[in-house]
Formats: sequence, structure tokens, C-alpha cells
Amino acid sequence: QLQLVESGGGFVQPGGVLRLSCAASKVSGFRFDYSIIGWFRQAPGKAREGVSCISSGGESTYYADSVEGRFTISRDNAKNTAYLQMNSLKPEDTAVYYCALGPWARCNSALDINDYRFWGQGTQVTVSS
Repeated sequence: QLQLVESGGGFVQPGGVLRLSCAASKVSGFRFDYSIIGWFRQAPGKAREGVSCISSGGESTYYADSVEGRFTISRDNAKNTAYLQMNSLKPEDTAVYYCALGPWARCNSALDINDYRFWGQGTQVTVSS
């Protein structure tokens, strides 16, 4: 069973920076570099929402309007790892952040959770003064 492990969450003041990582375990017969990666978040009392996604080769990325220009998604297929660089953080970015993997080559701006088959356990991000 493929496992995804997020790290890098924490507490930061408004305007601060965090970098999340998502490491995928190596599973026989499965190729990380053939899969899309998405980042989602869920705040207390709210539905899980898409934040960003990246295509299997890293050539295409998409962002939710709320994070466009502040967050950057990337991946290193040699390390089976994806990243979410979060700059200019705001209190409304506070949530549990999840990475997810889907067995497709391309993602799209819909950031639909149904496109993703494997999920990490989540990492808490808290932005507060």
C-alpha cells in the first residue's frame, strides 16, 4: 500500500513562510513520476478544499484563487517527494494540509478530491499573531 507522509507544518505569524513536504513510499509496480500530486486543506468546521496540484512531470501546476501568487507547488521525482512553498501566510490559511496522489499524468484547475486515490495523514498549519 502506497503511503504519503506530510511534514513541515507548524505555527507562524501572518506574513510568515512555511514549506510543506510530501514523501511517498516506494511501492513495487507503482511509479511516483506517473502520478499527479495535489495539496488540500481543511479548516475546522469546513469542507476539504483544493489548494494546488502538479502534473506527473511537473510541467503544469494549478492553484486555488485564494493562494495564487503566494503558494508554489513543486516535485522532485527522483526523491518521490512533492513540496508546497507557502509565503505571505494569512490567518485564513490555518488548516490541516493534506497531500494526495492520483494515478494520472495531468491534473486540472478543478482540484477535485475524487481524482486522488492516496492521502497523507495531514499536517497542521496555524497562522496567528
